[in-house]
Amino acid sequence: MPFKCIVAASAVSAALLATPVMAQTRTPVHTDHHVHVHSPAILEILPVYCSSPGRMGPCDPAFVEPLTADDLLADMDEAGVQTAWMMSTAYLAQSSMMVPPLPDAATRVHDANAFTVATAKAHPGRLVAFVSVNPLTSDALAEIQTWKDEPYAKGLKLHLTNSGVDLRHPDHVRRLAAVFDAASDAGLTIMLHMRTRAEDYGARDVRIFVEQVLPHARKVPVVIAHAGGWGGLDANTWDAMEAFRDVLAEHPDTAPNLFFDLAQVSDAETSQDDRARLVEVIRGIGLHRFVAGSDWPFSGPLDGYLNEAITLLPLSSQEAESLRHRRIGTR
Repeated sequence: MPFKCIVAASAVSAALLATPVMAQTRTPVHTDHHVHVHSPAILEILPVYCSSPGRMGPCDPAFVEPLTADDLLADMDEAGVQTAWMMSTAYLAQSSMMVPPLPDAATRVHDANAFTVATAKAHPGRLVAFVSVNPLTSDALAEIQTWKDEPYAKGLKLHLTNSGVDLRHPDHVRRLAAVFDAASDAGLTIMLHMRTRAEDYGARDVRIFVEQVLPHARKVPVVIAHAGGWGGLDANTWDAMEAFRDVLAEHPDTAPNLFFDLAQVSDAETSQDDRARLVEVIRGIGLHRFVAGSDWPFSGPLDGYLNEAITLLPLSSQEAESLRHRRIGTR
């Protein structure tokens, strides 16, 4: 099937890129904090979503592949990954990029979340379910409330780019803060794709988020996906990461439950200079705030991405092992 082709191609690339350092014995990453498996309710609408005039660009071919939890678990086994946080992609049904909006969007959101929770329930100890909503919709708070007492719903995934959230819009900030309140009340760990569609996204947005939204999480962990970007290391991502470093340096006791995942932030194509700069910023923010994540299936095979990507970073062996072992608790 298509995933096997991805595996084969990535295996060849990994072999070509192998170095003596990468060949050293290493402990596999214990927890992948960022994976996706589309539900049937979302797979059904992906052709419409990907061809929508509201899209920022074409969908990655891997995005529309009908991969299953069994595909994910097989790849986890191959890489030695014990547990994965499985993010619902329910928010796609209410994405601001879906033009025109779907008439049954709210129903699809709930069905997609139910699929994610049921999948985690079927694989206890391996998969951890994160439900999702568009925080700007009128039904977001009710959908979060639905999962408050469900033992297999452990977290909430928010995707500000897809949801059309503007952190410089006071009403959007108010709605996002209310969603953080609801997640905190429900005991749900928050995974936030924080980057917005603003062309100059960066430090200004970080300050607004830290001052006006983050306090509403109270004691639940908040994980910033892609280290504040949306994958890669462009100028906006650097600006956001360095702003987080500055804010946390100014207020070192701020947000002890704030973390960042490294999903798709760097890979084998990242330059040595960018890797060195990334490690410098990670240390400035605090290595203890960073966790491993892949954004599977967009990462390709987990062993090639999770384990080798960490090895490529100029971390000390102790730092690398700490990152591989780190896992954030959920309720």
